[in-house]
Amino acid sequence: MSRLTSALLLSVACLCPSAFSQGLLGRIDGKTYVSPTGQFRVQIPVLPELGGDVSDTPNVVTFQDDFNVYISIAAFQQDATQRWENSTRGAKDYLIYFFSNFVLADFKQNFNGVQIESAKFVPGTLDGSLLTYLLVPGGTMFPERVQQFGGDAVPVAKRGNLLFVRNGFVFVISIELAERVIEGKAYGKSTEEQDEILRKRLLEMVDRITFTAPVAAKK
Repeated sequence: MSRLTSALLLSVACLCPSAFSQGLLGRIDGKTYVSPTGQFRVQIPVLPELGGDVSDTPNVVTFQDDFNVYISIAAFQQDATQRWENSTRGAKDYLIYFFSNFVLADFKQNFNGVQIESAKFVPGTLDGSLLTYLLVPGGTMFPERVQQFGGDAVPVAKRGNLLFVRNGFVFVISIELAERVIEGKAYGKSTEEQDEILRKRLLEMVDRITFTAPVAAKK
C-alpha cells in the first residue's frame, strides 16, 4: 500500500471565494464536499469570506482558512493485504500498525524531530478508533502568522489525528491546534486542555461527515 500523500500535510494557496470548486477531483455540492471515490460527503468547515480553501487529491481533502483552521480528511481503500492485517490484528493493533507505518512515517519524512506526545485507543468511538497527538517542529500550516517568542526559531506545531475503519476504507482526520503556534508563549493551555480541544474538534468533524454505505451484492 502506498504511503499517505504529502497532501495530508500540505495545502495549496487559497482560492478566491468564487473558485471554491475549481481544480478539485471531488466536487462541491452546495456547502458540502463530495469525495472523488464517493465514499463520503462532508460539510465544508471553512468560509470563502475568511480565506477558506478546499483542495484535494484522489485520497485526501484539505480545508484551511486564513485564521486558525487546518483540517485534512484522508480515506484509503484497504487492499487485500490491509484487509488481512485488519482481520488478524484486530481494531486496536491494526490502527496502531497503520498509524506507525503510514501516518507517522509520512510526518517523519516531511519534518525532523516529530514526536508522539500521546496516543489512545477509544473502543467506544466509531467501532474502535485511535486518537493520537503529535508534536511537529516546523510543521505549522500557519507560518505567516507565527510570532517569535524568546528567540524560538522553530515553532512546534501540535496535530491531533483520529484513525478508524469504515466500509473498507481507513480514515485519517488530522487537525492542527493553530492557536498554539500563533499565540506562542502567550497560549496558556495545559497539555490536557490542548488534547481536549483537539479531541472535540476531531469529533465535531466526524459529525460533519456522511459515509456512503457499500452497495449490496446482487443475488
